[in-house]
Amino acid sequence: MSNSFSSRRLRAAVAALLALVACVSQTSEQTPPQGRIFGGYFEEWGIRYAHFNIADLEKNGVADKLTHLIYAFGNVTANAAPACAIADPLAAYQDSTLPSVSGNAYTAPLYGNFGAIQQLKTLHPKLKVLISLGGQAGNVAGFATAAATAPGRAALATSCIDIFVKGNIAAGVRAPGLFDGFNIDWEFPGAADKQNFTALLKEFRTQLDALSITTGKKYILTFDSPAGPEKYVNIDLEAAAAQADFLTIDGYDYAGAWDKKTNEASSLYDSAANPLYAEARNIDATVKAYRKAGVPASKYTMGMPLYGVGWTGVPKANHGLYQTSTGASPVLLADGLGLCPNPSKTAASPGCDILLTAGFLTYATIENLKNVNGYTAWYDAERVGATLYNPASEAFYSYDDPASVAAKIAYIKRNKLGGAYVWALNEDDADGSLTKAIAAGLK
Repeated sequence: MSNSFSSRRLRAAVAALLALVACVSQTSEQTPPQGRIFGGYFEEWGIRYAHFNIADLEKNGVADKLTHLIYAFGNVTANAAPACAIADPLAAYQDSTLPSVSGNAYTAPLYGNFGAIQQLKTLHPKLKVLISLGGQAGNVAGFATAAATAPGRAALATSCIDIFVKGNIAAGVRAPGLFDGFNIDWEFPGAADKQNFTALLKEFRTQLDALSITTGKKYILTFDSPAGPEKYVNIDLEAAAAQADFLTIDGYDYAGAWDKKTNEASSLYDSAANPLYAEARNIDATVKAYRKAGVPASKYTMGMPLYGVGWTGVPKANHGLYQTSTGASPVLLADGLGLCPNPSKTAASPGCDILLTAGFLTYATIENLKNVNGYTAWYDAERVGATLYNPASEAFYSYDDPASVAAKIAYIKRNKLGGAYVWALNEDDADGSLTKAIAAGLK
């Protein structure tokens, strides 16, 4: 009787302990970890016309501010059997002319951005580096084909893990541990892909966890998720988030030169004065939709742009906001003192804004425009967004500045979100000023 009673008491104690652990786990899932996530996307192609290298992240001190560096992009091929592939082998691992991060020579045969990342990780051992798969330059058809069947999902995950995590870069080129996981950037799943997308994430999660058993290392799985309701409706957000460590959720491009009227591209809130009011084109609406769908606050990382969007032919009224335009703003010189004479991504365009795309402008150039006669900066405190307008050139820009990112960071903390990320690191000024401001605020 005594032994039976003791056994029952032991079982009851164990059950109570397990219940307590479950309760703590449930609570911690809703609370961001100590030190929020702060990620930054690095564009593989940025070493070309933007002349921005991994070494610049060490030079300007930004590498020390990031928790996650997200490399864009790895490709997903559109073959009958989709697989991972390196988008630009020369930029990725072959270019031996790129500046060294540490001052030491690269170790053959790994050069290029990947060789630089190896050096960067040596200097910053806590920095996690993810490979983003897909993106606008990636192949959406490849994702859809692979995700449609169990063998396809398994084959794609195996291929991607072999190249980027196990480090079998190419014949005779190995870099194990170069990447700590994945950012799946499928732009975007269609209605028929809703369950397949979750299944694809689950396959990646399963294979990464299996690899962890043999290496003892925790691998990270994230996915980039859209801000527009018409796009995230095709994702089972709760089920997909359950497979991921966190989500990089777009917080930009809510407006752009594709709209006939000027608007704010990355505002935190809406306003009744907005002609597009109630279309959920603001960050707060996106956060509420994701939270309602079952995405834990701790897994929500807010996207912040290091670029602005612009229109031309904008009349002088209301600081240029909510006005009919004639189209996208032209490409400017980086110093803001004129138009780019040859905005080309394939030919030399010295002195031009590095985005070289009508309707877009880097934060670095926007900072210069503030010092150019005719431009007036205005801050929309109601919606939380910065704007710049020139009545002479009839140019209007919407962007983030230190005031708007400070308000967004306060929102992140108030709502216990997981953190933030920026697109893209090369679009900040040379000192990484806006990136550093975000990092300081998140602490």
